Amino acid sequence: MIINAFDLNDLPQVARQVIAACGDNTVWLLEGQMGAGKTTLIKAICRELGVLNNVQSPTFSIVNEYVTHSGDTIYHFDCYRLKSETEAYYIGVEEYLDSGYLCLIEWADRIASLLPQKYALIAIKEVEGGKRELQVSTSTPVS
Repeated sequence: MIINAFDLNDLPQVARQVIAACGDNTVWLLEGQMGAGKTTLIKAICRELGVLNNVQSPTFSIVNEYVTHSGDTIYHFDCYRLKSETEAYYIGVEEYLDSGYLCLIEWADRIASLLPQKYALIAIKEVEGGKRELQVSTSTPVS
């Protein structure tokens, strides 16, 4: 799925489309340059999913935990500051990913070998006029 040239006013609708496109995947990888809007999109997704907490970038904590109004847990990772996959391993990233709860991961390329085979990839990029373009794709495990 591709969403072309949207801006901040379109975020609630875009978030709903992303949620639908990601289906039953519990690991969502967000790719994009610094400032592309990954955290902003995650905030909109969390609003649509009914998160009660204040959603903010976990740049220094690496992972934030949010709870929805229905009691579901969502994990939000920002792997930008990780120095190695070993560091992610020691904070228990595999347990989070295997938890069955939704995991939203920024800068997932930094923990590539720890990622499951099944995930949704959300690629976001800036286009003309400060608008964004988004592409959602899903993986399927290799047999």
